[in-house]
Amino acid sequence: MLTLPTDIDVLARFGRALADPIRCRLLLALREAPAHPADLADRLGISRTRLSNHLACLRDCGLVVAVPVGRRVRYELADAGLGHALDDLRTAVVAVETDRTCVDADEEGCC
Repeated sequence: MLTLPTDIDVLARFGRALADPIRCRLLLALREAPAHPADLADRLGISRTRLSNHLACLRDCGLVVAVPVGRRVRYELADAGLGHALDDLRTAVVAVETDRTCVDADEEGCC
């Protein structure tokens, strides 16, 4: 029997994806338009191997999908609503005080 993810599962996946700056940059790039891995690697200035690992994480989190286009694969956001969610998060972040640092959960004083 297939169980549907809970709201907490969905938010945790989204949080995991956003926890890395490269994945954030990838999501923002794909928010603008679907792209092929080679183009994304060039745009972000990272190796294709490193990009592949981050794309795999985003696929596993359910945030991006790979779409076959002939012999190539193009990546895009799994749902158009994700682009809107990213915009909403970017808007919300500007309310954070810039003199504060968000530390890891293992450290005392985590935000």
